[in-house]
Amino acid sequence: MKRHLPLAALVVLVFAAFCVAQDATPSPSPAAKPKPRMSKAALMKKLSANENALWNAWKNKDAKPFNMWLAVDSVMVGEQGEVKSFSLSDWKLTMVNADAAFLTYKGSADGTCGGQAIPTVWASSLWVNRKGKWQAFSHQETPVKP
Repeated sequence: MKRHLPLAALVVLVFAAFCVAQDATPSPSPAAKPKPRMSKAALMKKLSANENALWNAWKNKDAKPFNMWLAVDSVMVGEQGEVKSFSLSDWKLTMVNADAAFLTYKGSADGTCGGQAIPTVWASSLWVNRKGKWQAFSHQETPVKP
């Protein structure tokens, strides 16, 4: 028994040394509160206004809003032509995640493209939030069957 006492004392001292040698874990600093996200209703209002502005720019052949709201790596598919007026309706917003929103709606235009009337379309746009700025990443239009 006396032979085991020095070994047990050595084990206790080694464990005590490891415990004392440990760095105190720094307490985490309180995380900065994230900026409150826009409500879905507010985001719908903002993105539908952006879409209206882009359609208006399309009608007026004004590139400035496109340069402002389109992401550098955006993809767009749609009609070209002469447009007198347009109307957008049946809005629906689906959140993909906190920084991506899928907007769908119906678009009608009074105008022509290649001598043909511009068809009413179901349109969809994927908007992404990059560094706090919502940008159109993708847009496509599918003609509504008459």
